[in-house]
Amino acid sequence: MLRLASACAVALSLAVSAPVQAKDAQLDAAVAGAQRAPENKARDAARHPVETLTFWGLKPKQTVIELSPGGGYWTEILAPYAKATGGTYVATAADLDNPKLSEGAKKGRAAFEAKYGDQAKYGPIKYANFGAVSGPLGAPGSADIVITARNIHNFMMQNMLEKVLKDAHTVLKPGGVLAVEEHRAEPKAELPGVSNGYVSTATVIAAAEKAGFKLAAKSEINANPKDTKDHPFGVWTLPPSRWTTPNGNGSDPNFDRTKYDAIGESDRMTLRFVKVG
Repeated sequence: MLRLASACAVALSLAVSAPVQAKDAQLDAAVAGAQRAPENKARDAARHPVETLTFWGLKPKQTVIELSPGGGYWTEILAPYAKATGGTYVATAADLDNPKLSEGAKKGRAAFEAKYGDQAKYGPIKYANFGAVSGPLGAPGSADIVITARNIHNFMMQNMLEKVLKDAHTVLKPGGVLAVEEHRAEPKAELPGVSNGYVSTATVIAAAEKAGFKLAAKSEINANPKDTKDHPFGVWTLPPSRWTTPNGNGSDPNFDRTKYDAIGESDRMTLRFVKVG
């Protein structure tokens, strides 16, 4: 009886001392907000926005830089959250200082800025030039979090991962967070040139550590055990890309998407690194 009581006391002690993450009502409101596109809200079951941002350590009044925001899945959440909490959201965009920048890239940036130009919804979004030869992401030590979601494979394909991570390290404050979400190769081996879009966790950790970061935590928030990682068009066979032809050129009406849609979005690593010193 004494042994049982002792065990219960230990369990109670552990339960009491365990840290409890405070619920962020403003983050919940940003995720639930009407400013978000229905197609992005539909992906929340696969992308777990509240849990992922909480794991990365998002808090009010922070300066958050998002690398390559793409269609704006995170922009629709992070920009209103920054507006509501007195923070700053910075999106990276085509490098307008690059004289070789294509007209298509310029138009793409202009379209993105127009899409998120309503300050009543998104606040005053700031932009940083971003590319293979771009300058700093901001003043050294000025950001709290740099987020890269499902982009590491692209940076590797463009031979710019080392530069990207170095720039992220420079712009972050000491103790600042590098937040990573990426398609995970394991248990299969990473292919040369990450041609299928899946990256080894060890590759990401090694690159981040080389840039001066320390791995603080891993999460299985975005794991998907149904992802077999052997798809005919790589990770892009799965939603949301849903390719039916190589490189997504055109559409094959005879391609059976049934099993790939049943898998859902990819299995992904979710990592939090910190800038030491």
